[in-house]
Amino acid sequence: MPVKSHKPTSAGTRVYVSLDYSGLDDKEPERGLVVTKNRSAGRNNQGRVTVRHRGGGSRKKVRLVDFRRDKDGVPAKVAALEYDPNRSAFIALLHYADGEKRYILAPEGLQKGQTVISGPDAPVRVGNALPIERIPLGTEVHNVELQPGKGGQLVRSAGASAQIIAKQGRYAHVRLPSGEVRLVSVKCKATIGTVSNADHKNIALGKAGRKRWRGWRPTVRGSAMGSHDHPHGGGEGKAPIGHDAPRSPWGWKTLGVKTRKKRKPSSRFIVRSRHESKKRR
Repeated sequence: MPVKSHKPTSAGTRVYVSLDYSGLDDKEPERGLVVTKNRSAGRNNQGRVTVRHRGGGSRKKVRLVDFRRDKDGVPAKVAALEYDPNRSAFIALLHYADGEKRYILAPEGLQKGQTVISGPDAPVRVGNALPIERIPLGTEVHNVELQPGKGGQLVRSAGASAQIIAKQGRYAHVRLPSGEVRLVSVKCKATIGTVSNADHKNIALGKAGRKRWRGWRPTVRGSAMGSHDHPHGGGEGKAPIGHDAPRSPWGWKTLGVKTRKKRKPSSRFIVRSRHESKKRR
């Protein structure tokens, strides 16, 4: 999906870069596949802020996306390609041969009117979902499961794709977008292709108000606060941090400090860390 610049008729449009949605269907979402989104503005059940910088924003309705792709052997026609305000990728509305309708993540290259199918006997074609054991090596995939039948959890954001680089016994080696190589069961499903809307990273909102429409409130630098508000605050003029490492507002070390538990059970599935891949570049 190409991006477009806008005529600078105001300060907000001077640097505003948006997506060209001409390739999407201009329609209301499917009524049976949307639910109301309850917003908490970053508050917990006691009304206290537990996630900062959230609140306000336009109302959204959640599209129920099928990440499981468990309707095996039933062909589905792509009825529409739609925008989803809750994610960076676009979604596709499928009309199955038995009359059921579902949303899926739209891969790059999926066209309206195309037929997709899932299951172990599905052809290796964009939009089809297969067990990893049936997908050839080197194929780019997305919406990758971590546990068979649980639904895709990995590689779901715009422009992302993973690659199957090896298979050994019960597990396959999958290279994730971060560069991490991870073991995934060959019984897990993945969808062929790259996630749509790769140009999402090129948009520029242009003004603070557009960020507020998305539910984000302002963020203030710690060094601009007073010493009683933040560990970085206080002092005369522009003062350095004054600690052995950058700190969070609550005094925790942050910005580059490793937080992953040393004995986390899932670490045994990581063949090569994403940090190692960055060192090699």
